[in-house]
Amino acid sequence: MRIGELAALLGVSTRTVRHYHQQGVLPEPPRRANGYRDYGMRDAVALARVRRLVQLGLSLDEAREVIAEDRSRELAEILTEIDADLARQEREIRERRAKLADLLRRAGPLGPDDVASPDLLMLLRAVSLPESKAAAWDRELLMLMDSVAAEPGRRRALAQLESLAADPEAAAVGHEFYRRLDELADAEPGDPRIAPLARELAGYSREHLLAGSGPATRGWDPALLDPFLDGLAPAQAQVVRQAVEIIATGFRTDAGTSATTG
Repeated sequence: MRIGELAALLGVSTRTVRHYHQQGVLPEPPRRANGYRDYGMRDAVALARVRRLVQLGLSLDEAREVIAEDRSRELAEILTEIDADLARQEREIRERRAKLADLLRRAGPLGPDDVASPDLLMLLRAVSLPESKAAAWDRELLMLMDSVAAEPGRRRALAQLESLAADPEAAAVGHEFYRRLDELADAEPGDPRIAPLARELAGYSREHLLAGSGPATRGWDPALLDPFLDGLAPAQAQVVRQAVEIIATGFRTDAGTSATTG
């Protein structure tokens, strides 16, 4: 198969495959007489291994060592190991779904008509969101959280969103966050852009979306957000997790300072 077929098979871009070649992580097959490189089953397995190792937080240097060791192993042995890893992932997904179910139960029972409020749907239709996967994910999350929110929290959140949409400068900054998140779609979890973006996103959220929400936000557990991150790439999800941790820690710090100085 060609490089595009290999990339599509594993759900990555050809740019990602070429990047792994350039970094020496993924062996590059020689060109044939027709000028093309042909990839086989072992190449597909190696790419799958690289992606999984990166998701687990290994650096490319560490992944390179693992892939180099795999070259001396039987393909069946590697596939068996991947199958065992998929089984572990399946258990983790079930656990994450259980956390989500618990979160929804605590938010209150949902009936068949419990959907996002008409006011929020009208606002989302009125604002101009960019053509962005990150923006689409954010929109879905807003609708989900609105559908389970109780009054007056729903009204307060909607008012903050309306205020944000009415501020061209703040909205432009929000769109820039979407663009920067989209740029991390193929990035590694250790990308140096993650931490600065998380800090800026946390500050933006506290200023524009969470004003006056200290008591409600102080008890946030970043792990509870995991069920909502399936639509994001690993590096993008890391930005959101770090931003939530910064927000929660910041509010806890603020509360402690107020108690001390008050």
